[in-house]
Amino acid sequence: MASPTRPRRTATLLIDCPDAKGLVATVSGFLYEHGANILHSDQHRDDEQGLFFMRNEWDLADFALDEPGFAAAFTPIAGRFNMNWRVKYSSKPLKVAMFASKQLHCLSDLLERFSTQDLPGELRVVVSNHDDAGPLTRFHGVRFERIPVAQQDKAEAERRQMEILHEEGVDLVILARYMQVLSGDFVARFPGRIINVHHSFLPAFSGAKPYHAAHQRGVKLIGATSHYVTEVLDDGPIIEQDVVRVSHRDSVAGMVRQGRDVERVVLSRAVRWHLEHRILAYSNKTVIFD
Repeated sequence: MASPTRPRRTATLLIDCPDAKGLVATVSGFLYEHGANILHSDQHRDDEQGLFFMRNEWDLADFALDEPGFAAAFTPIAGRFNMNWRVKYSSKPLKVAMFASKQLHCLSDLLERFSTQDLPGELRVVVSNHDDAGPLTRFHGVRFERIPVAQQDKAEAERRQMEILHEEGVDLVILARYMQVLSGDFVARFPGRIINVHHSFLPAFSGAKPYHAAHQRGVKLIGATSHYVTEVLDDGPIIEQDVVRVSHRDSVAGMVRQGRDVERVVLSRAVRWHLEHRILAYSNKTVIFD
């Protein structure tokens, strides 16, 4: 019987900087000189802003630099090109928390994906302001914490939430239909690390009941949007969107049912791309690398 294949150990470098000649050659040459076998390489140039974006993923099997060594060797290059950069290692998967309320379709979908290792992260905890998500979360062997959110005491609820996220060393927070607005202080502690799904094709029909508004407007397409959370409600950089056709025959309930299917898919894609380090956000929009 053949022995199981060990997962390939890789590193991923993400770069954004002003565009300049020689960027691709310099970065690729640096990786080659230190023994990298580049598995994926993708670039994008924003012509209007003169910005360059790059993602390189390489096999670490013959790579000569460890994590501190890479930082020391690459920093002079980054300084020369005025780069913002970060390098991530597959041996250090991101730690994830999910927030949910009473609607469990997105939570259920992601719990299954994490349980089957379909998503490359470590789900550490599910936090909810209701008990509904508890049995499902515990079934998957994940820590569950119920933290009620009273309107007059939201700060205390967020303080406890922060304690839990700190205990678990959380890198990414997923709002899986969490029906509470996070404070600016909470968002500021996780910049670019909170992903929400909005049950509408933003910027159309923002707010709490977009399917009702869409039905009243007589739209022919409904959709869902996954985006990073900022202090401005439903206005963060968009990661993924999708739509489904509807008609005059669809009731609000029918739209909600179809919309939930789109929400699951859109949120899971956004989460995957973040966990695989495929996203660079800038100017309130995103570059999603292949």
